[in-house]
Amino acid sequence: MTYVVTENCIQCKYTDCAEVCPVECFHEGPNFLAIDPAECIDCAACVPECPADAIFAEDEVPADQQHFTIINADLSRIWPIIIRRKAPLPEAENWNGKPGKLPLLRRNRDPDSRET
Repeated sequence: MTYVVTENCIQCKYTDCAEVCPVECFHEGPNFLAIDPAECIDCAACVPECPADAIFAEDEVPADQQHFTIINADLSRIWPIIIRRKAPLPEAENWNGKPGKLPLLRRNRDPDSRET
């Protein structure tokens, strides 16, 4: 089993989870983090560290968030690994808990790029 980052991470991108991961399975995109399911060891260390409560065990991902299992797998193949905590996105607190953020997910590789 693996853990999955879900929609509430979009536009927040808190990185506390990446810093505690013992196997470096987090990958950083422009406004979202993804977990590599091939690297995740199911330790759950990341779950309590996420201020946005956006990380779930694969078998506990809410029904309306199931598509994030595939999104994490796909994006973790193209984004760089992140192992250190960084500041969240500037408006993270305002976005935390807002529904319907999937259209805002930026998939390009460069976290600093404005390209989508």
